[in-house]
Amino acid sequence: MVSTFHGLETARRGMTAQSYALQVTGQNIANANTTGYTRQRVNFNQTEPYPAPSRNRPQIPGQMGTGVEAGSIQRVREDFLDVQFRGENTKSGYWGARSEALEKMEDIMNEPSDNGLSKTLDQFWQSLQDLSSNPGDDGARSVVRQRGVAVAETFNYLSNSLTSIRDDIKSQVDVSVNEVNSIVEQIGGINQQISEIEPHGYLPNDLYDERDRLVDRLSQLVNIKVTKTPSSDTSSKLAEGNYTIELMDSSGASLGKLVDSNTSIQKLGISESEGNISGFTLGGTSIASTNVGGKLEGMTSAYNNDYPEMLNQLDQLAFDFAREFNEVHQNGWSLNDINNNTQSQLDFFTVGSEAKGAAKGIKVSTSIMDDLKNIAAASTQAAGDGKNALNLGNVMDTMQLKSKYASAIGKMAVDAEQANRMSANADTLATSVDQRRQSVSGVSLDEEMTNMIQFQHAYNASARMITMVDEMLDKIINGMGISGR
Repeated sequence: MVSTFHGLETARRGMTAQSYALQVTGQNIANANTTGYTRQRVNFNQTEPYPAPSRNRPQIPGQMGTGVEAGSIQRVREDFLDVQFRGENTKSGYWGARSEALEKMEDIMNEPSDNGLSKTLDQFWQSLQDLSSNPGDDGARSVVRQRGVAVAETFNYLSNSLTSIRDDIKSQVDVSVNEVNSIVEQIGGINQQISEIEPHGYLPNDLYDERDRLVDRLSQLVNIKVTKTPSSDTSSKLAEGNYTIELMDSSGASLGKLVDSNTSIQKLGISESEGNISGFTLGGTSIASTNVGGKLEGMTSAYNNDYPEMLNQLDQLAFDFAREFNEVHQNGWSLNDINNNTQSQLDFFTVGSEAKGAAKGIKVSTSIMDDLKNIAAASTQAAGDGKNALNLGNVMDTMQLKSKYASAIGKMAVDAEQANRMSANADTLATSVDQRRQSVSGVSLDEEMTNMIQFQHAYNASARMITMVDEMLDKIINGMGISGR
């Protein structure tokens, strides 16, 4: 038969198991607002029944339970939701970077506005119309010069500002690459710690959480794939093992391993050529700049494509405008030309011999800045002739300057609108998946309070069981075998 003391051990095990559960519940409540924390649960297992099958087993009606034990403390997490979230997080990182870069470009171009290039060109055109009516008026000539300076300085400002923002984007790319490498190093270190702990049968849940938090951050920077590899044959079946993290292209092909399950890592590098980011390197392997995904690819796309395209368009506009304007100006007659009876054929704007850098370098020529009478407003030597001023104003129409500029601004606006829309969509999807993930992995205080009451009552019931067994033993020890005293 079973010993009377059997119930004491069963109740003790119940108290111990419920105590562990209460401690885990307290841990969950304490970390309810901790970023990256995954709620934990105690897995209860029945202990071996009594008696064990054997030839000499006691003759009792059947096997009796011996209680419960806390088999393991496990994170509650859904791998599928992690994979889905990281995929959406990569898209969010890419479109967020594109959207931010194009938004900065829109702020610089500032169209339509009272300070934009389009308005400045309108004011320059109007000053030329006024000069054509009063070609001998120094005030009208001064306004033309001032408006010409404003046009040149606006081109200069736009070019310099876009170049400055582009340089900032390059710095952000450098910072992001360093961040990728820092995260990779940290994950490699955590893999090492996990591989030292798991063989002893433990589940290092805090390390799992920190590693997943880093992987989530990494997935925003680049496109990755995570594979779990057992760290040891002696590890628990619930152990998550080490992570192998591969850098993936948009087609799902592996570009190389950032982190290997054997705790080795490879760092990401940048390749540059002719002022652009030509690609990246990973362990000696060259990777196209359009293949890494995430925020890094979004910034690289803006650096290599969006900003150079706008700068090239501004350069071409400034170069063509200055060249056409100078050609008409050279064919005209200034007051000094009329007085000297010779055509000096002076340029109004100074610009280089090629389009590259024209927006940055364009300026009003020294001859115009030094003497207002060098502005060639006349088409003939006749007194009061202002026809060439009209011809100068018509340059903007004949070369469709404003139309070309509006086309460039329009394309930028369309690209920015698309990036904003895609960024908002990607953020919404990532947030939606994360909410589903949190519904599984996050801490619900209502649920934890319910569990706390449940485990507390189970603990109290086990304690009451010990009291009951104690009373039974007291009756046997102190209340039996005393007749006749």
